[in-house]
Amino acid sequence: MRLVGDLFLLLGSAFLFLGALGLVRMPDVFNRIQAGAKAATLGVLGVLVGIAFLQPGWWPKLLAIGLFILFTNPVGSSTLARAIRIAGVRPWQKPAEESRALEEKS
Repeated sequence: MRLVGDLFLLLGSAFLFLGALGLVRMPDVFNRIQAGAKAATLGVLGVLVGIAFLQPGWWPKLLAIGLFILFTNPVGSSTLARAIRIAGVRPWQKPAEESRALEEKS
């Protein structure tokens, strides 16, 4: 049980790290929201499952937390993206020179 719990903690932490990296590396706010929300959901769920294996008596509380995260993260991120779009922020597009250069190479 200890090994499985530690593996889930490591997996969840890796997803959380990748989500943080996505927040830094993505070109616009819409991509950043998606990278952060998806990776945070998977990362937190992995950490919760790992904790559940390490502390079996906490299953009901961790299940409630996990369900809350599963229902609220997607709704929150889509609401944020919609509000940003209504505010007039346009999605990032590849610059024209870069697109032409890529077309010429292929």
